[in-house]
Amino acid sequence: MRGKDEVRGSLFSYVDLERRIRPDHPLRTIRSIANAALAEMSAGFDALYPPTGRDSIPPERLLRALLLQAFYSVRSERQLVERIDFDLLFRWFVGLGVDDPVWDATSFTKNRDRLLGGEVAARFLATVLAQPGVRALLSSEHFSVDGTLLEAWVSTKSFRPKDGSDPPPDAGRNAEQDFRGQKRSNETHASTTDPDARLFRKGPGKEAKLCFMGHALMENRNGLIVGALATRASGHAERLAALHLIAPHADRPNPVTLGADKGFDARDFVAELREVNVTPHLAQNTGRRRSAIDGRTTRHAGYAVSQRIRKRIEEAFGWAKTVAGLRKARHRGLPKVGWQFTLAMAAYNLVRLPKLLGAAA
Repeated sequence: MRGKDEVRGSLFSYVDLERRIRPDHPLRTIRSIANAALAEMSAGFDALYPPTGRDSIPPERLLRALLLQAFYSVRSERQLVERIDFDLLFRWFVGLGVDDPVWDATSFTKNRDRLLGGEVAARFLATVLAQPGVRALLSSEHFSVDGTLLEAWVSTKSFRPKDGSDPPPDAGRNAEQDFRGQKRSNETHASTTDPDARLFRKGPGKEAKLCFMGHALMENRNGLIVGALATRASGHAERLAALHLIAPHADRPNPVTLGADKGFDARDFVAELREVNVTPHLAQNTGRRRSAIDGRTTRHAGYAVSQRIRKRIEEAFGWAKTVAGLRKARHRGLPKVGWQFTLAMAAYNLVRLPKLLGAAA
């Protein structure tokens, strides 16, 4: 018999969110790992909030909500709050009951500066990797590093002379400008919208954009990101960031290896790596000059392995840009862009962990 299309309301709800989520849902494993990491960070959260006053939104719930934003490509925090309000899966993951009210989208804005001050994104990434089951998946000897451009949330029309010699903007809109024939550089111009953004081109023949750089360090066993940071865009930013990221893993009795593309093949960078007992497995740049990597390194079988595996770091960048919303930064200012990038790298690890942990079991 055909059923009737009728809406039946009910005064009471008997929905158990835990039973609504299927037992093999990937978010169950992700939630348990994230909750364990957030529980270890509880003391640090206490230090960020005053001991008295009105109760705020728990930072654990804000972070779990931001992870969902990365997992499901939610474009804005306002849409994220709306999704949490009606989606039972989102409510379960965040930690809200069926009848619990959802906070306002401005709660993210008000709490972001507090969480930035505590470097919560970087601590969350490190705490997730420190979980016993996750730590067993990591390599402590072989790493790869790379960087990617993050387009800034600004218009090229905001890139104006620092001395204020350009004509004033029209009322209520950006002034019309003809950039043809004008010489613009980061030394003479700056964005009035985001002064941290830098004009940079990816390569010869590419258009120059206002952007930042995101840098990541990957361990080579399973391709998990073990370090991340964002910097202003420049020609030396990748090598400086690589030295900063590998430093916690370097200077050990047994040398570690660091794979990277040919953009890192510079004599001063190779010398600095060897000073801290890091073997540079860098791709040779033989186009215009002699490579700093010679046969003493390339003759080993491990060099070829590093060159093959190092390309997997592009998978993290691709996921962050196509899924986690980093095709263009959602925030302005280097600290907030770095926060978004680091949290996206932590989300990438969490997405991959259910399958990796299942295979290791």
